[in-house]
Amino acid sequence: MANRVSVYLEQEILSANPLQLVHILYQAAITELREARRNMAARDIPAKCRNLSKATELIGELLCSLDLDAGGEIAARLKALYEYILSRLLQANLHNLDEPIAESIALLSTLDEGWKELAARRQDPDLLETASTFSANYCGAEIDAPAQVWSF
Repeated sequence: MANRVSVYLEQEILSANPLQLVHILYQAAITELREARRNMAARDIPAKCRNLSKATELIGELLCSLDLDAGGEIAARLKALYEYILSRLLQANLHNLDEPIAESIALLSTLDEGWKELAARRQDPDLLETASTFSANYCGAEIDAPAQVWSF
């Protein structure tokens, strides 16, 4: 069952447009951070570290995808925010702190809401459908798809 979900998710990622990919990355990072908090509370430090590592990789993908030349001030601000989140997650991991993870979840959730609003304004029904489908079907599923490099 998990393998079928992984294959389906991989196909969805490979066929997604850039708006959908950003949403998928936000949702996957948020899911990993929620799991990290759960594992920290359960004192499962190795699992917490794996979750934080995956979330860091996902945020790194978001960071690497920024086109600072074409994106101007918005891309520069997103870069600074992603770097801030990464530094907070490092602090959380090193000192076993919950607050930086909770803050990171809140920041990523706000960004994701803004991304969904952008899709709505652009009348992008694919992103709106992906927003509900991904959240309902994949949050919590193991995501093991190849890294994508793209820009907007």
